[in-house]
Order: sequence, then C-alpha cells, then structure tokens
Amino acid sequence: MSNPFVAAVLLVVCAAAATAAQTPPTAPAQLPVVQLPPPPQPFSDWLVALRAEALSRGISEATVAHALDGLEPLPVVIERDRTQAELMLTLDRYIQEHVTRKVVKTAARLTREHAALLRKIQAKYGVPRGVIIAVWGLESNFGRFSGVRPTIQALATLAYDPRRSQMFREELFAALKILDSGDVDPAALRGSWAGAMGQPQFMPSSFLRFAQDFDGDGRRDIWRSQADVFASIAYYLQAHGWSASQTWGREVKLPRGFLDRVNAVAPLKTEGCQAEQQMTMPLPLSRWRQLGVRSRDGRALPAARIDASLVRGAKRAFLVYPNYEALLAYNCAHAYGLSVALLSDHLR
Repeated sequence: MSNPFVAAVLLVVCAAAATAAQTPPTAPAQLPVVQLPPPPQPFSDWLVALRAEALSRGISEATVAHALDGLEPLPVVIERDRTQAELMLTLDRYIQEHVTRKVVKTAARLTREHAALLRKIQAKYGVPRGVIIAVWGLESNFGRFSGVRPTIQALATLAYDPRRSQMFREELFAALKILDSGDVDPAALRGSWAGAMGQPQFMPSSFLRFAQDFDGDGRRDIWRSQADVFASIAYYLQAHGWSASQTWGREVKLPRGFLDRVNAVAPLKTEGCQAEQQMTMPLPLSRWRQLGVRSRDGRALPAARIDASLVRGAKRAFLVYPNYEALLAYNCAHAYGLSVALLSDHLR
C-alpha cells in the first residue's frame, strides 16, 4: 500500500496486507487478543477536543459537523487491528501465488482495454503502463476492491485507541481535509479498516500529496475515475524516484557457492525500508558480472552503468536497480515489489 507506515511492517506482514487487499483472509479460530489500558477519556470528550483541533487546522465548520456529529467508534476495526493473520509466505511462494497465469491474462486484457489512456499517462509521468497495471492489480485486484469501511469512522476509531493514536490522528485530519477539498462526497469516502482508500489504496496523507485529477473534472477521484487512479499510481512512483530511462532490474542466476561469500562482497542494507534488510548494498552491475552473476537465461549481464542490489529467495535471485526502490516505497515488502515487477514484465 502506498502510505507512510507500511515501512514499519516486516516483510511477511506487508505480504499479508497486499493479499488482504484482494481477498479478505479467514481469521484463525483463536488468536490472542492484546490487552491494552482503556483510553484516558470517554469517546465523546475525546471527540470534543478533536473537533476543536480540526477547526484550528483550518477545516471548515460544515465539514467538521458533517463528519463528526454523532460519530461512534467501530468495534470491528479494533478487532481487525488486534487479530490480523500473519501469512507466513516465503518470497518465492508469494510470487507464485500472485503472478499466476490467470492474473497475467487479466492484466494483459486490461492493459489492452485501457491502452490509449495508459499511453497518455506514461508520456506524462514516465512510468510504464505495465507497472501501473501491476500495482493496480496487486493493490485492489484490478479495481474490484477499494474498501467498504467509512474512512472517517475507521480512522477516528484507531485514533481514539491508544495503541497507535498519534499516527491515525494525523491520518484522520488528512481525511477531513479531503472532505473539505470537495474531491469526494462524504458517503463515498470509504476504504479498508485501516483507512487505505480507493483503487490505489492510498492513505489520506498520501492522497493529499499524490492523488491526481487526470480527467480534469476538478476532483481527484481514486474510487471511480480510471484516469485519476492510473495517474495517481504513476505520480506516486515518479515522486519516489522512478526513472523513465531505467527498468526495475532482472532475475539472475548465481554461480555455485556464491551465497557463501556474498555478504563479504556486498553486506545487507541496515537502514531505510525494513524490507531492505533482505537486500544487499548496491554494487556496479559490472562488479556483479565479474562475480559470475548471469541473466536468468544464462547470458552475461548487460554492460550498463548502473548500480544493483541483490535480493534473493530460497530458489530465485534478482538484481534490482534504483527504480525498484520506488516499488518498495509503495509497499515495503520484497514479495510485493518483485510481484509487481515480474507482472509488469509480462505486459511489456
């Protein structure tokens, strides 16, 4: 998901989130419930203070009244927050289950269907149409799932809950700003239980920064406007460093015994996106050539002047270029990033 908090989640949790965007998982029969202290004040008192702060931030009285009058917390949101199933999928298994023949066929059909629009968006933002379609597919199952929970109510519930109150409080104010802007009708402001919205699954803060009005109707509609959905995905990736002159990387073959010495050559990253703990520090592509790394088909790596990091699963290995970091910015999980990348390769 494209939001500033996915980076705080480990690889398997991010993989679970991407899966949940397409098919809500069946919760285990019994999951431990974390016991937390009750909120320091009644919800009604908390809401009074929230209303005052919203007005002090410049949100109109009409928007505040419409959004907050009579608001009550949603117990199901807290339940989902406490009982998320962590799908322990390996990188290889996740890719296998998400880049299936059926998914590729659907993605190819929709790429053809939206070809004219995608050409215009690619020309403006420099992000290939296959990458846009792949992100769209993994985030919302090609637009079939954009969330059903009332965003204001869900975010208010999580902001009132003490576990991550400050994080969701800021997202709640961002959602109120969206309503104030007139981009979406209040009844249509719906998303996931955690507040991710629309077909790109943007958190409200990401919507304010990256959502686009590509169809020119005066609204940034990531729920119903295909032009706005695709353009918003493309702009998010462009803003996070995607370069039109490069690709994401490639699958590779490693020489025998290479894994026993790779850490001495290129140690793992220790900063930034947590998923990068499974990624080596970058080396020039020419250095990987010298080390005997080859393309998947056995040919020598290209002689391009570009740095690459190694990402590997149990059975597959990949050299990833700077563009791949933009995919991790959208959702901080190698399983997700590589699934997007490999699906996009089918759509070239």
